[in-house]
Amino acid sequence: MLRVSLREISAALKEGQVSPTELCQRCLSLIKATKFLNAYITIAEDTALKQAEESEKRYRRGQTLGDLDGIPVAVKDNFSTAGIETTCASNMLKGYIPPYNATVVQKLLDQGAVLLGKTNLDEFAMGSGSTDGIFGPVKNPWSYSRQYREKCTQNSHTENENSNWLITGGSSGGSAAAVSSFTCFAALGSDTGGSTRNPAAHCGVVGLKPTYGLVSRHGLIPLVNSMDVPGILTRCVDDAAIVLGVLAGHDSKDSTTVQDPFKPFELPSFIDASKLCIGIPKEYHAPGLSSETLALWAKAADLFENAGAKVIEVSLPHTRYSIICYHVLCTTEVASNMARFDGLEYGHRSIVDKSTEVMYAATRREGFNDVVRGRILSGNYFLLKEKIERRFV
Repeated sequence: MLRVSLREISAALKEGQVSPTELCQRCLSLIKATKFLNAYITIAEDTALKQAEESEKRYRRGQTLGDLDGIPVAVKDNFSTAGIETTCASNMLKGYIPPYNATVVQKLLDQGAVLLGKTNLDEFAMGSGSTDGIFGPVKNPWSYSRQYREKCTQNSHTENENSNWLITGGSSGGSAAAVSSFTCFAALGSDTGGSTRNPAAHCGVVGLKPTYGLVSRHGLIPLVNSMDVPGILTRCVDDAAIVLGVLAGHDSKDSTTVQDPFKPFELPSFIDASKLCIGIPKEYHAPGLSSETLALWAKAADLFENAGAKVIEVSLPHTRYSIICYHVLCTTEVASNMARFDGLEYGHRSIVDKSTEVMYAATRREGFNDVVRGRILSGNYFLLKEKIERRFV
């Protein structure tokens, strides 16, 4: 029952094959059984069961809110959730409970989705392994044998099988592990430079970064405002399309969102590949590319070609500048965004307070890890360098 798609579980709920409460309890039990994966930071058990009970009442009345009614989901712990701790896996925000929901979270709840909890990540979403948060690393479900995973699914084994575990990728590794381990049917991540797509690939699930502006960023604690996008993690492409249909659209609280109305769509059952032209950038065959990755790339190209698509080589000559451009933009915006965490308004505040300046420094040293502090330092360097150059031009 926990391994089916969103459409299938929605149909099962409507047909009475399973109740929202029973489904929620099964997911919560599996979360506890797979606790060793460290996919979740906060399990909102009481909230989830209450939401499931409300959903069950709606099903009895025949007044469901939408296709996600009664379906358990999880949310990365850098989205604001009213009444539920939001930490960004950091000491800086540990204990912070937002008074409001992020727009994407509210849209899920408005559809009747059941929020199981908040998932683990790299601190403030800065990382690519989900290993740099204060709550410890997320472990990939595929680190363990099929027999072991099946035992966990049956809630009959909760101990770590071995110490040789694999990373989930980051920074949305907790959300990817939650979907991959069948503890939820969909999860929200965030994607700035691959933080949803990377862990999705590591964990064998679907990861989607919607086009910038299609989905509201309101309530997503920012990393890089000009690139951050709420991401979607599901078990199949059709599920991702369903969730996108719920989340997409204009939000008056986010001026960067699209103005035109968004109409949810369904994926066609058949796509004529002969109408597709697939470009393979020659610059992406970079030094250091593993033979395994290259072989899988070639296999995917062959699949398209055998289905009738036209596969051609293309050139993206500015590829070599992309990483350095990303890092300059990323670190400068990080430096700007992290400036708000000063120990005065919310979040961690150091007891070292000989002066305001000393308190600022101590708070940020205690509240941020080395990765975050390193990006802040780099970002301030680039910003300062730009100011100096402008002054002497």
